[in-house]
Amino acid sequence: MQSADITLTLPESMQLPVPDWVDDDVVDREEVLSWQVRPDEDAVYFLSLVSGDLDVIRELGEATDVARTADVTPVEGADAFYVYAELPFRDADSALMSTFDAPGLVVVPPIVYTATDTVQVTVLGEDDALSGVLDGLPEAVDATVDRVSEHGRLGGALAGRLTRRQFQAIAVARDVGYYDVPREGDLAAVADELDVSESAASTLLRNAERALVDAALGR
Repeated sequence: MQSADITLTLPESMQLPVPDWVDDDVVDREEVLSWQVRPDEDAVYFLSLVSGDLDVIRELGEATDVARTADVTPVEGADAFYVYAELPFRDADSALMSTFDAPGLVVVPPIVYTATDTVQVTVLGEDDALSGVLDGLPEAVDATVDRVSEHGRLGGALAGRLTRRQFQAIAVARDVGYYDVPREGDLAAVADELDVSESAASTLLRNAERALVDAALGR
């Protein structure tokens, strides 16, 4: 059994409907844990684990033009929260999700939104089922296959493991080349982007890395 990690870049019509007043940095990461597309009910339901600005997300949930209902529940002891929402059904939702509703193909949750237009999906299936995924995507969706291999990894949500600042730190570190092999960016570059001391940047990275290692080991 093979699995493939795919990064999708969505056109505006397929992005989650977010008002113009919401800044890009409100949500650091959203992991969609469960979802249902119900055309007969004119509704899309989903449960997400979100790392971001809780107050703004609550305000967003109350914006009736975005979601019909949205329940927000903070995760105890973590800088994250669950969101259960009902959105109006859109043809674009069906066009996207129907690609993954194929015989012999399974989506491995979570579906991860790292930006409004950027989605990371892991799919599991036989070779012929996986090869049909890219062909089945709407033309407006750009897709990049990041990895294809035998599926033998543990899955699990990460949003509840890291604080917002830790997410920001590892994202910056990756962007400046801190995790490249060989390393292209040093700790000073990370600290400069975060506008903190090198000691503070190091602490953020080490704490984030420890949390990710624990998650990988199931601890």
